[in-house]
Amino acid sequence: MNPIIGVLLIALGSIGAASFYVPFKKVKSWAWESYWISQGLFAWIIIPWIFALIFIPQGQLMPIIHASQAKAKLMAIFFGILWGFGGLTFGLSLRYLGVALGQSIALGLCAAFGTLLPPIIAGSNLFATTGGILTVIGVAITIAGIIIIGYAGSLKSKEMTEEEKKAAVKEFALKKGLLIAVFAGIMSACFNFGFEAGKPIEDVARIHGTNTLFLKNPSLIFILLGGFITNLVYCGFLNIKNKTYKDYYTVSGNVLLNNLFFTFLAGLLWFLQFHFFGMGSSKLPAGMAVFGWSILMALNIAISNIWGILLREWKGAKRKTIVILVIGIVVLILSTFIVKLG
Repeated sequence: MNPIIGVLLIALGSIGAASFYVPFKKVKSWAWESYWISQGLFAWIIIPWIFALIFIPQGQLMPIIHASQAKAKLMAIFFGILWGFGGLTFGLSLRYLGVALGQSIALGLCAAFGTLLPPIIAGSNLFATTGGILTVIGVAITIAGIIIIGYAGSLKSKEMTEEEKKAAVKEFALKKGLLIAVFAGIMSACFNFGFEAGKPIEDVARIHGTNTLFLKNPSLIFILLGGFITNLVYCGFLNIKNKTYKDYYTVSGNVLLNNLFFTFLAGLLWFLQFHFFGMGSSKLPAGMAVFGWSILMALNIAISNIWGILLREWKGAKRKTIVILVIGIVVLILSTFIVKLG
């Protein structure tokens, strides 16, 4: 166990997660649904298999998959499908709010509900224990942080001209984006449930000699397959409805290669958050491991807002608005740890 190394590994994953939407700005002549599902094909199908084949002992991946309980694999896919709705709307929230605002709200709710929903589903009385009360308090603080950040977003919307909004976030739409981000945050919590459902797969991987750093890689194959199914159905529907299926074969060869490269890069950056999260979590001592998910979400929020500044998403906003935004971010990050403490 080495908590410092563990947190650093999780931080590496956070850098990837907070940065994955940036390469999309280099994609040319493709509609959102076209480059989103292209990214998904790399992030949720191809890359998980590549990493599993690299980091699982040679020749052991298929035996691990065959030996794992069918129920564990199906439940991992099921929660992946539910998470897929969150991942899908998460992309839409970034489309309408930008990297900083969209990630802050969605990830804050993801951290909160990823902890709150399991005991509720199990029928536990959260007010019967100190831990339960702390969890509820943490979620309440999360909502407060989101309200503060949302208020900063509304001020930004009033202070910036339409030209400035479009320059910062091409399709900026505050109300629509906020509603989508809230839904995305709640549904994205299902990814954590997928990891829990995949624990029996991890046990089989351990028996087959897999390094503890990479035990989650086989589970990711099934969770992300479920997520890909949800996104494929929706993006395929949009491709047909908007006739954007032509995006894949009407662009020039150079543009196609450019788009494939940057969507692959986006997919790789997205996937790295869970690869390094699995590695980092294995390095955390038992008393600290419970905070692993919160550490990932908190760092994602912080780094995404750094990107928001670098991408000048808040250019034109007044100092008061920026101060309110920072307060909301701090409240949101602290809430993720209070939730996990509960």
